Amino acid sequence: MNVKNLSLFFLSGFLFLAFAFPNRFRIFTGSSLNFIISKFGWFYLLVCILLLAYCIFLTISRFGNIKLGEDGEEPQYSYTSWLAMLFSAGMGIGLVFYGMAEPLSHFAEPPLGQADPKTPQAAFLALRYTFFHWGLHPWAIYAIVGMSLAYFQFRKKDQSLISSLFQPIGLKPNSMGATLIDAISICGVAFGVATSLGLGSLQIHSGLTRLFGLPSGISVTLILIAITTILYLISACTGLDRGIRILSNTNMFLAGFLILFVLFAGPTNFLVELFFTSIGNYLQNFLAMSFRMAPFTDSTWLQDWTLFYWAWWISWAPFVGTFIARISRGRTIREFMIGTLLVPTIISAIWFSILGGTGIYLEMFNGIELVANSSTDPSSTLFLGLENLPLGNYINFLAIVLVLIFFVTSADSATFVLGMMASKGVPNPTLISKLIWGTIISLIASGLLLNGGLDALQTLAIIISLPFAFLLFLLMFSIHKALHQDLESSKGKKNI
Repeated sequence: MNVKNLSLFFLSGFLFLAFAFPNRFRIFTGSSLNFIISKFGWFYLLVCILLLAYCIFLTISRFGNIKLGEDGEEPQYSYTSWLAMLFSAGMGIGLVFYGMAEPLSHFAEPPLGQADPKTPQAAFLALRYTFFHWGLHPWAIYAIVGMSLAYFQFRKKDQSLISSLFQPIGLKPNSMGATLIDAISICGVAFGVATSLGLGSLQIHSGLTRLFGLPSGISVTLILIAITTILYLISACTGLDRGIRILSNTNMFLAGFLILFVLFAGPTNFLVELFFTSIGNYLQNFLAMSFRMAPFTDSTWLQDWTLFYWAWWISWAPFVGTFIARISRGRTIREFMIGTLLVPTIISAIWFSILGGTGIYLEMFNGIELVANSSTDPSSTLFLGLENLPLGNYINFLAIVLVLIFFVTSADSATFVLGMMASKGVPNPTLISKLIWGTIISLIASGLLLNGGLDALQTLAIIISLPFAFLLFLLMFSIHKALHQDLESSKGKKNI
Protein backbone atom coordinates (compact mmCIF):
# COMPACT_ATOMS: atom_id res chain seq x y z
CA MET A 1 0.00 0.00 0.00
CA ASN A 2 1.42 3.40 -0.97
CA VAL A 3 1.53 6.51 1.22
CA LYS A 4 -1.55 8.14 -0.24
CA ASN A 5 -3.75 5.06 0.12
CA LEU A 6 -2.53 4.28 3.64
CA SER A 7 -3.17 7.89 4.74
CA LEU A 8 -6.64 7.89 3.22
CA PHE A 9 -7.37 4.57 4.94
CA PHE A 10 -6.47 6.02 8.36
CA LEU A 11 -8.35 9.27 7.79
CA SER A 12 -11.43 7.54 6.37
CA GLY A 13 -11.54 5.27 9.41
CA PHE A 14 -11.39 8.29 11.69
CA LEU A 15 -14.22 10.06 9.84
CA PHE A 16 -16.36 6.92 9.88
CA LEU A 17 -15.97 6.49 13.64
CA ALA A 18 -16.48 10.19 14.36
CA PHE A 19 -19.72 10.45 12.40
CA ALA A 20 -21.15 6.92 12.84
CA PHE A 21 -20.30 6.27 16.51
CA PRO A 22 -19.86 9.68 18.18
CA ASN A 23 -20.32 8.46 21.78
CA ARG A 24 -17.85 5.58 21.47
CA PHE A 25 -15.47 7.89 19.63
CA ARG A 26 -15.49 10.37 22.52
CA ILE A 27 -14.91 7.59 25.06
CA PHE A 28 -12.01 6.19 23.05
CA THR A 29 -10.28 9.55 22.53
CA GLY A 30 -10.78 10.47 26.19
CA SER A 31 -9.19 7.22 27.39
CA SER A 32 -6.33 7.61 24.92
CA LEU A 33 -5.69 11.15 26.12
CA ASN A 34 -5.55 10.11 29.79
CA PHE A 35 -3.09 7.33 28.96
CA ILE A 36 -0.80 9.59 26.93
CA ILE A 37 -0.73 12.35 29.54
CA SER A 38 -0.08 9.96 32.43
CA LYS A 39 2.65 7.99 30.64
CA PHE A 40 4.24 10.38 28.14
CA GLY A 41 3.56 13.93 29.32
CA TRP A 42 7.20 14.26 30.41
CA PHE A 43 8.36 13.14 26.96
CA TYR A 44 6.72 16.12 25.22
CA LEU A 45 8.63 18.50 27.50
CA LEU A 46 11.91 16.67 26.96
CA VAL A 47 11.63 16.59 23.17
CA CYS A 48 10.76 20.29 22.94
CA ILE A 49 13.66 21.48 25.08
CA LEU A 50 16.13 19.20 23.24
CA LEU A 51 14.94 20.52 19.87
CA LEU A 52 15.40 24.11 21.01
CA ALA A 53 18.88 23.36 22.37
CA TYR A 54 19.86 21.76 19.07
CA CYS A 55 18.55 24.75 17.09
CA ILE A 56 20.75 27.06 19.16
CA PHE A 57 23.72 24.74 18.61
CA LEU A 58 23.19 24.78 14.83
CA THR A 59 22.97 28.57 14.82
CA ILE A 60 26.27 29.17 16.60
CA SER A 61 28.22 26.20 15.24
CA ARG A 62 30.10 25.75 11.98
CA PHE A 63 27.01 23.98 10.58
CA GLY A 64 25.32 27.39 10.39
CA ASN A 65 27.27 28.28 7.23
CA ILE A 66 25.80 25.41 5.20
CA LYS A 67 23.46 26.55 2.45
CA LEU A 68 19.98 25.12 2.05
CA GLY A 69 20.65 24.77 -1.63
CA GLU A 70 23.63 25.01 -3.95
CA ASP A 71 26.67 26.97 -2.76
CA GLY A 72 26.22 30.58 -3.81
CA GLU A 73 22.49 30.22 -4.52
CA GLU A 74 20.36 33.27 -3.70
CA PRO A 75 17.08 33.08 -1.67
CA GLN A 76 13.91 32.67 -3.71
CA TYR A 77 11.82 35.17 -1.71
CA SER A 78 12.51 38.51 -0.05
CA TYR A 79 12.80 38.65 3.74
CA THR A 80 9.39 40.33 4.02
CA SER A 81 7.51 37.74 1.96
CA TRP A 82 9.46 34.87 3.54
CA LEU A 83 8.70 35.92 7.12
CA ALA A 84 5.07 36.72 6.28
CA MET A 85 4.46 33.31 4.73
CA LEU A 86 6.12 31.24 7.46
CA PHE A 87 4.40 33.26 10.20
CA SER A 88 0.93 33.05 8.62
CA ALA A 89 1.27 29.33 8.01
CA GLY A 90 2.68 28.63 11.47
CA MET A 91 0.41 30.40 13.93
CA GLY A 92 -2.09 32.73 12.30
CA ILE A 93 -5.50 31.58 13.53
CA GLY A 94 -4.24 30.64 16.98
CA LEU A 95 -2.78 34.10 17.60
CA VAL A 96 -6.13 35.76 16.98
CA PHE A 97 -8.14 33.11 18.84
CA TYR A 98 -5.95 33.11 21.96
CA GLY A 99 -4.58 36.67 21.69
CA MET A 100 -6.73 38.00 24.53
CA ALA A 101 -8.31 34.79 25.83
CA GLU A 102 -5.17 32.96 26.99
CA PRO A 103 -3.61 35.76 29.08
CA LEU A 104 -7.01 36.42 30.68
CA SER A 105 -7.44 32.74 31.47
CA HIS A 106 -4.03 32.56 33.19
CA PHE A 107 -4.83 35.86 34.94
CA ALA A 108 -7.97 34.29 36.43
CA GLU A 109 -6.33 30.91 37.12
CA PRO A 110 -2.58 31.44 37.62
CA PRO A 111 -0.47 28.53 36.38
CA LEU A 112 0.01 25.81 39.00
CA GLY A 113 -1.18 28.10 41.81
CA GLN A 114 1.87 30.36 41.68
CA ALA A 115 -0.11 33.53 42.49
CA ASP A 116 -3.49 34.72 43.70
CA PRO A 117 -6.04 35.24 40.89
CA LYS A 118 -6.52 38.68 39.35
CA THR A 119 -3.49 40.25 41.01
CA PRO A 120 -0.54 42.09 39.42
CA GLN A 121 1.60 39.01 40.03
CA ALA A 122 -1.00 36.89 38.23
CA ALA A 123 -0.89 39.34 35.31
CA PHE A 124 2.87 38.95 34.95
CA LEU A 125 2.56 35.16 35.19
CA ALA A 126 -0.16 35.20 32.54
CA LEU A 127 2.04 36.98 30.01
CA ARG A 128 5.12 34.94 30.92
CA TYR A 129 3.43 31.61 30.29
CA THR A 130 1.72 32.87 27.15
CA PHE A 131 5.13 33.90 25.78
CA PHE A 132 6.38 30.46 26.78
CA HIS A 133 3.63 28.66 24.85
CA TRP A 134 4.00 30.77 21.69
CA GLY A 135 7.69 31.59 21.71
CA LEU A 136 10.93 29.74 21.10
CA HIS A 137 9.75 26.18 21.76
CA PRO A 138 7.13 25.86 18.98
CA TRP A 139 9.36 27.56 16.45
CA ALA A 140 12.22 25.23 17.36
CA ILE A 141 9.97 22.31 16.43
CA TYR A 142 9.14 23.91 13.09
CA ALA A 143 12.72 24.97 12.48
CA ILE A 144 14.24 21.50 12.87
CA VAL A 145 11.74 19.88 10.51
CA GLY A 146 11.84 22.75 8.00
CA MET A 147 15.61 23.02 7.94
CA SER A 148 16.01 19.25 7.56
CA LEU A 149 13.54 19.08 4.69
CA ALA A 150 15.12 22.06 2.93
CA TYR A 151 18.59 20.57 3.36
CA PHE A 152 17.70 17.18 1.91
CA GLN A 153 15.47 18.58 -0.83
CA PHE A 154 17.60 21.46 -2.11
CA ARG A 155 21.13 20.40 -1.22
CA LYS A 156 20.95 16.61 -1.41
CA LYS A 157 18.27 16.51 -4.14
CA ASP A 158 16.12 14.05 -2.20
CA GLN A 159 12.33 13.93 -2.18
CA SER A 160 10.51 16.40 0.05
CA LEU A 161 9.22 13.66 2.35
CA ILE A 162 9.51 13.22 6.10
CA SER A 163 10.82 9.69 5.57
CA SER A 164 13.77 11.07 3.56
CA LEU A 165 15.07 12.71 6.73
CA PHE A 166 15.84 9.35 8.31
CA GLN A 167 17.94 7.85 5.51
CA PRO A 168 21.23 8.82 7.20
CA ILE A 169 20.36 6.49 10.10
CA GLY A 170 19.43 3.56 7.89
CA LEU A 171 15.82 3.99 6.74
CA LYS A 172 15.47 2.78 3.17
CA PRO A 173 13.40 4.75 0.62
CA ASN A 174 10.03 3.22 -0.31
CA SER A 175 10.28 0.67 2.52
CA MET A 176 7.31 -0.14 4.74
CA GLY A 177 8.87 1.94 7.50
CA ALA A 178 9.22 4.94 5.19
CA THR A 179 5.62 4.56 4.00
CA LEU A 180 4.36 4.40 7.59
CA ILE A 181 6.34 7.49 8.62
CA ASP A 182 4.96 9.50 5.70
CA ALA A 183 1.42 8.32 6.42
CA ILE A 184 1.76 9.32 10.10
CA SER A 185 3.06 12.71 8.98
CA ILE A 186 0.14 13.24 6.62
CA CYS A 187 -2.36 12.33 9.34
CA GLY A 188 -0.59 14.67 11.76
CA VAL A 189 -0.85 17.53 9.28
CA ALA A 190 -4.51 16.82 8.56
CA PHE A 191 -5.51 16.67 12.24
CA GLY A 192 -3.31 19.57 13.33
CA VAL A 193 -4.61 21.91 10.65
CA ALA A 194 -8.19 20.72 11.23
CA THR A 195 -7.76 21.77 14.88
CA SER A 196 -6.80 25.27 13.80
CA LEU A 197 -9.62 25.47 11.28
CA GLY A 198 -12.06 24.42 13.97
CA LEU A 199 -10.80 27.23 16.21
CA GLY A 200 -11.02 29.69 13.34
CA SER A 201 -14.58 28.73 12.45
CA LEU A 202 -15.67 29.09 16.09
CA GLN A 203 -14.15 32.57 16.26
CA ILE A 204 -15.60 33.73 12.94
CA HIS A 205 -18.99 32.54 14.14
CA SER A 206 -18.63 34.39 17.46
CA GLY A 207 -17.57 37.61 15.73
CA LEU A 208 -20.44 37.53 13.26
CA THR A 209 -22.86 36.80 16.10
CA ARG A 210 -21.70 39.83 18.08
CA LEU A 211 -21.67 42.17 15.09
CA PHE A 212 -24.64 41.02 13.04
CA GLY A 213 -26.67 38.80 15.36
CA LEU A 214 -25.90 35.59 13.48
CA PRO A 215 -27.72 32.65 15.17
CA SER A 216 -25.68 30.40 17.43
CA GLY A 217 -25.46 26.62 17.10
CA ILE A 218 -23.19 24.03 15.58
CA SER A 219 -25.12 23.94 12.31
CA VAL A 220 -24.24 27.57 11.58
CA THR A 221 -20.58 26.88 12.38
CA LEU A 222 -20.60 23.97 9.93
CA ILE A 223 -22.07 26.20 7.23
CA LEU A 224 -19.26 28.69 7.86
CA ILE A 225 -16.72 25.88 7.51
CA ALA A 226 -18.27 24.95 4.18
CA ILE A 227 -18.11 28.56 2.92
CA THR A 228 -14.50 29.06 4.00
CA THR A 229 -13.60 25.69 2.49
CA ILE A 230 -14.75 26.97 -0.88
CA LEU A 231 -12.65 30.11 -0.39
CA TYR A 232 -9.42 28.31 0.44
CA LEU A 233 -9.91 25.78 -2.34
CA ILE A 234 -10.23 28.70 -4.77
CA SER A 235 -7.03 30.17 -3.32
CA ALA A 236 -5.29 26.79 -3.63
CA CYS A 237 -6.00 26.84 -7.37
CA THR A 238 -3.91 30.01 -7.80
CA GLY A 239 -0.62 28.46 -6.67
CA LEU A 240 2.07 29.36 -4.13
CA ASP A 241 3.47 32.51 -5.73
CA ARG A 242 0.08 34.17 -6.12
CA GLY A 243 -2.51 32.96 -3.61
CA ILE A 244 -0.50 32.12 -0.51
CA ARG A 245 2.11 34.86 -0.92
CA ILE A 246 -0.46 37.62 -1.53
CA LEU A 247 -2.72 36.46 1.33
CA SER A 248 0.25 36.17 3.70
CA ASN A 249 1.41 39.72 2.97
CA THR A 250 -2.19 40.94 3.40
CA ASN A 251 -2.32 39.13 6.74
CA MET A 252 0.78 40.86 8.00
CA PHE A 253 -0.53 44.27 6.97
CA LEU A 254 -3.94 43.79 8.63
CA ALA A 255 -2.42 42.22 11.76
CA GLY A 256 0.05 45.11 12.01
CA PHE A 257 -2.73 47.68 11.63
CA LEU A 258 -4.89 45.93 14.26
CA ILE A 259 -2.13 45.67 16.83
CA LEU A 260 -0.98 49.27 16.35
CA PHE A 261 -4.54 50.52 16.67
CA VAL A 262 -5.07 48.63 19.93
CA LEU A 263 -1.70 49.86 21.23
CA PHE A 264 -2.50 53.55 20.69
CA ALA A 265 -6.24 53.40 21.34
CA GLY A 266 -5.68 51.44 24.55
CA PRO A 267 -3.46 52.08 27.61
CA THR A 268 -0.23 52.63 25.68
CA ASN A 269 2.23 53.18 28.52
CA PHE A 270 0.81 50.27 30.49
CA LEU A 271 1.16 47.94 27.49
CA VAL A 272 4.73 48.97 26.70
CA GLU A 273 5.84 48.57 30.33
CA LEU A 274 4.04 45.21 30.53
CA PHE A 275 5.82 43.99 27.38
CA PHE A 276 9.34 44.75 28.62
CA THR A 277 8.67 43.43 32.12
CA SER A 278 7.11 40.23 30.77
CA ILE A 279 9.98 39.63 28.34
CA GLY A 280 12.40 39.89 31.26
CA ASN A 281 10.32 37.47 33.32
CA TYR A 282 10.12 35.05 30.40
CA LEU A 283 13.88 35.01 29.90
CA GLN A 284 14.63 34.85 33.62
CA ASN A 285 12.33 31.86 34.19
CA PHE A 286 12.85 30.17 30.84
CA LEU A 287 14.57 26.99 32.02
CA ALA A 288 12.29 26.51 35.03
CA MET A 289 9.19 26.70 32.83
CA SER A 290 10.73 24.40 30.22
CA PHE A 291 11.15 21.56 32.73
CA ARG A 292 8.19 22.28 35.01
CA MET A 293 5.84 19.39 35.79
CA ALA A 294 3.38 18.94 38.68
CA PRO A 295 4.24 15.65 40.44
CA PHE A 296 2.69 16.65 43.80
CA THR A 297 -0.59 18.11 42.55
CA ASP A 298 -3.57 16.85 40.62
CA SER A 299 -3.77 19.99 38.52
CA THR A 300 -5.00 19.68 34.94
CA TRP A 301 -3.44 23.01 34.02
CA LEU A 302 -0.36 21.46 32.40
CA GLN A 303 -2.53 19.10 30.37
CA ASP A 304 -4.95 21.82 29.27
CA TRP A 305 -2.27 24.30 28.30
CA THR A 306 1.43 23.38 28.03
CA LEU A 307 1.05 19.74 26.95
CA PHE A 308 -1.76 20.65 24.57
CA TYR A 309 0.39 23.32 22.94
CA TRP A 310 3.47 21.11 22.65
CA ALA A 311 1.34 18.38 21.09
CA TRP A 312 -0.41 20.88 18.79
CA TRP A 313 2.89 22.29 17.55
CA ILE A 314 4.30 18.80 17.03
CA SER A 315 1.24 17.76 15.02
CA TRP A 316 1.74 20.88 12.88
CA ALA A 317 5.47 20.26 12.41
CA PRO A 318 5.26 18.20 9.18
CA PHE A 319 2.96 20.82 7.64
CA VAL A 320 4.79 23.97 8.69
CA GLY A 321 8.17 22.31 8.23
CA THR A 322 7.36 21.23 4.68
CA PHE A 323 5.96 24.64 3.83
CA ILE A 324 8.81 26.76 5.23
CA ALA A 325 11.31 24.40 3.62
CA ARG A 326 9.61 25.05 0.28
CA ILE A 327 10.02 28.82 0.68
CA SER A 328 13.52 28.84 2.25
CA ARG A 329 15.72 27.71 -0.60
CA GLY A 330 19.02 29.57 -0.79
CA ARG A 331 19.31 30.60 2.86
CA THR A 332 22.03 29.41 5.21
CA ILE A 333 21.17 27.28 8.22
CA ARG A 334 22.16 30.15 10.52
CA GLU A 335 19.98 32.61 8.62
CA PHE A 336 17.11 30.13 8.62
CA MET A 337 17.35 29.49 12.36
CA ILE A 338 17.55 33.14 13.33
CA GLY A 339 14.63 34.01 11.07
CA THR A 340 12.37 31.19 12.23
CA LEU A 341 13.22 31.39 15.93
CA LEU A 342 13.68 35.04 16.85
CA VAL A 343 11.40 37.03 14.56
CA PRO A 344 8.15 35.09 15.16
CA THR A 345 8.90 34.88 18.90
CA ILE A 346 9.31 38.66 19.17
CA ILE A 347 6.19 39.30 17.09
CA SER A 348 4.19 36.86 19.24
CA ALA A 349 5.39 38.55 22.44
CA ILE A 350 4.35 41.96 21.11
CA TRP A 351 1.00 40.58 19.97
CA PHE A 352 0.08 38.99 23.30
CA SER A 353 1.39 41.93 25.33
CA ILE A 354 -0.89 44.33 23.48
CA LEU A 355 -4.03 42.20 23.14
CA GLY A 356 -3.66 40.27 26.40
CA GLY A 357 -2.46 43.34 28.26
CA THR A 358 -5.45 45.33 27.03
CA GLY A 359 -7.82 42.62 28.24
CA ILE A 360 -6.15 42.51 31.66
CA TYR A 361 -6.23 46.32 31.91
CA LEU A 362 -9.94 46.43 31.05
CA GLU A 363 -10.64 43.79 33.70
CA MET A 364 -8.47 45.28 36.48
CA PHE A 365 -9.01 49.01 36.05
CA ASN A 366 -12.22 49.46 34.04
CA GLY A 367 -14.28 46.74 35.72
CA ILE A 368 -15.24 45.05 32.44
CA GLU A 369 -16.06 41.35 32.87
CA LEU A 370 -13.74 39.60 30.43
CA VAL A 371 -12.30 36.82 32.57
CA ALA A 372 -15.57 34.93 32.94
CA ASN A 373 -16.11 35.09 29.20
CA SER A 374 -12.61 33.76 28.42
CA SER A 375 -13.31 30.56 30.35
CA THR A 376 -16.82 29.92 29.01
CA ASP A 377 -16.51 31.18 25.42
CA PRO A 378 -12.88 31.99 24.49
CA SER A 379 -13.80 32.41 20.82
CA SER A 380 -15.68 35.65 21.61
CA THR A 381 -13.28 37.14 24.17
CA LEU A 382 -11.34 39.20 21.62
CA PHE A 383 -14.48 40.78 20.19
CA LEU A 384 -15.84 41.62 23.65
CA GLY A 385 -12.56 43.30 24.54
CA LEU A 386 -12.27 45.27 21.31
CA GLU A 387 -15.84 46.56 21.75
CA ASN A 388 -14.57 48.64 24.65
CA LEU A 389 -12.07 50.56 22.52
CA PRO A 390 -12.85 53.51 20.23
CA LEU A 391 -14.39 52.40 16.90
CA GLY A 392 -14.89 49.00 18.50
CA ASN A 393 -17.36 47.61 15.96
CA TYR A 394 -15.14 48.58 13.03
CA ILE A 395 -12.10 46.99 14.65
CA ASN A 396 -14.13 43.87 15.38
CA PHE A 397 -15.02 43.63 11.71
CA LEU A 398 -11.33 43.97 10.84
CA ALA A 399 -10.55 41.15 13.32
CA ILE A 400 -13.13 38.90 11.61
CA VAL A 401 -11.54 39.60 8.23
CA LEU A 402 -8.12 38.85 9.70
CA VAL A 403 -9.29 35.49 11.10
CA LEU A 404 -10.89 34.64 7.77
CA ILE A 405 -7.71 35.38 5.80
CA PHE A 406 -5.59 33.46 8.33
CA PHE A 407 -8.08 30.62 7.97
CA VAL A 408 -7.78 30.62 4.18
CA THR A 409 -3.97 30.97 4.26
CA SER A 410 -3.44 28.09 6.70
CA ALA A 411 -5.82 25.77 4.87
CA ASP A 412 -4.42 26.78 1.48
CA SER A 413 -0.88 26.08 2.69
CA ALA A 414 -2.00 22.76 4.19
CA THR A 415 -3.62 21.54 0.96
CA PHE A 416 -0.40 22.43 -0.85
CA VAL A 417 1.74 20.52 1.66
CA LEU A 418 -0.56 17.49 1.84
CA GLY A 419 -0.59 17.33 -1.94
CA MET A 420 3.23 17.33 -1.92
CA MET A 421 3.51 14.67 0.77
CA ALA A 422 0.93 12.35 -0.80
CA SER A 423 2.58 12.66 -4.24
CA LYS A 424 6.09 11.57 -3.22
CA GLY A 425 7.26 15.11 -2.54
CA VAL A 426 6.57 16.74 -5.89
CA PRO A 427 7.15 20.51 -5.51
CA ASN A 428 3.93 21.47 -7.30
CA PRO A 429 1.06 19.04 -6.56
CA THR A 430 -1.84 18.73 -8.98
CA LEU A 431 -5.02 20.73 -8.60
CA ILE A 432 -7.10 17.59 -8.03
CA SER A 433 -4.79 16.51 -5.22
CA LYS A 434 -5.10 19.87 -3.46
CA LEU A 435 -8.89 19.83 -3.81
CA ILE A 436 -9.12 16.33 -2.33
CA TRP A 437 -6.97 17.13 0.69
CA GLY A 438 -8.65 20.48 1.26
CA THR A 439 -12.01 18.74 1.44
CA ILE A 440 -10.67 16.09 3.85
CA ILE A 441 -9.37 18.77 6.23
CA SER A 442 -12.79 20.42 6.23
CA LEU A 443 -14.52 17.12 7.00
CA ILE A 444 -12.16 16.39 9.90
CA ALA A 445 -12.76 19.84 11.42
CA SER A 446 -16.52 19.32 11.10
CA GLY A 447 -16.30 15.87 12.67
CA LEU A 448 -14.32 17.18 15.64
CA LEU A 449 -16.73 20.05 16.27
CA LEU A 450 -19.67 17.64 16.19
CA ASN A 451 -17.94 15.40 18.72
CA GLY A 452 -17.04 17.74 21.53
CA GLY A 453 -16.14 21.12 20.10
CA LEU A 454 -12.98 22.76 21.48
CA ASP A 455 -12.21 19.88 23.85
CA ALA A 456 -12.30 17.37 20.98
CA LEU A 457 -9.97 19.56 18.92
CA GLN A 458 -7.43 19.70 21.75
CA THR A 459 -7.72 16.01 22.60
CA LEU A 460 -7.04 14.76 19.10
CA ALA A 461 -4.08 17.11 18.64
CA ILE A 462 -2.37 15.50 21.65
CA ILE A 463 -3.16 11.94 20.56
CA ILE A 464 -1.99 12.22 16.95
CA SER A 465 1.24 14.01 17.89
CA LEU A 466 2.71 11.23 20.07
CA PRO A 467 4.22 9.05 17.30
CA PHE A 468 5.66 12.12 15.58
CA ALA A 469 7.24 13.25 18.86
CA PHE A 470 9.34 10.06 18.81
CA LEU A 471 10.27 10.73 15.19
CA LEU A 472 11.44 14.25 16.08
CA PHE A 473 13.70 12.79 18.75
CA LEU A 474 15.35 10.52 16.17
CA LEU A 475 15.50 13.34 13.61
CA MET A 476 18.12 15.21 15.61
CA PHE A 477 20.53 12.28 15.32
CA SER A 478 19.81 11.83 11.62
CA ILE A 479 20.26 15.45 10.52
CA HIS A 480 23.38 15.84 12.68
CA LYS A 481 24.97 12.85 10.95
CA ALA A 482 24.10 14.26 7.52
CA LEU A 483 25.46 17.74 8.31
CA HIS A 484 28.67 16.27 9.73
CA GLN A 485 29.19 14.25 6.54
CA ASP A 486 28.53 17.39 4.49
CA LEU A 487 31.29 19.34 6.25
CA GLU A 488 33.73 16.46 6.01
CA SER A 489 33.00 16.19 2.29
CA SER A 490 33.58 19.94 1.85
CA LYS A 491 36.94 19.67 3.63
CA GLY A 492 37.95 16.84 1.35
CA LYS A 493 37.12 18.86 -1.77
CA LYS A 494 39.17 21.82 -0.51
CA ASN A 495 42.16 19.59 0.21
CA ILE A 496 41.98 18.21 -3.35
